[in-house]
Amino acid sequence: MKITEINISLRDEERLKAFVNITLDDVFVVRGLKVIQGNQGLFVCMPSRKMPDGSYKDIAHPINNTFRQELEQLILEKYRQKLVEDPTISAKEEEF
Repeated sequence: MKITEINISLRDEERLKAFVNITLDDVFVVRGLKVIQGNQGLFVCMPSRKMPDGSYKDIAHPINNTFRQELEQLILEKYRQKLVEDPTISAKEEEF
């Protein structure tokens, strides 16, 4: 399975840095991923739904760690490219 498209929608918030939609094999879209600024750098959150007890549960996620790492690497590369292209958003993290 290949990630054939990544769409980034930048946000200039303290922790939420972008919303992300990905397309797999040009035939399947996953919407609602997020780029988050954590205490130890940027990371990608999978789309999730709030449960009745207040917790959150992923509604789509990679099954294995290899694909998760590939997905996160590609999304964060695209996010950083988008920051360079859009000077209206100020990057507050220094992990380039």
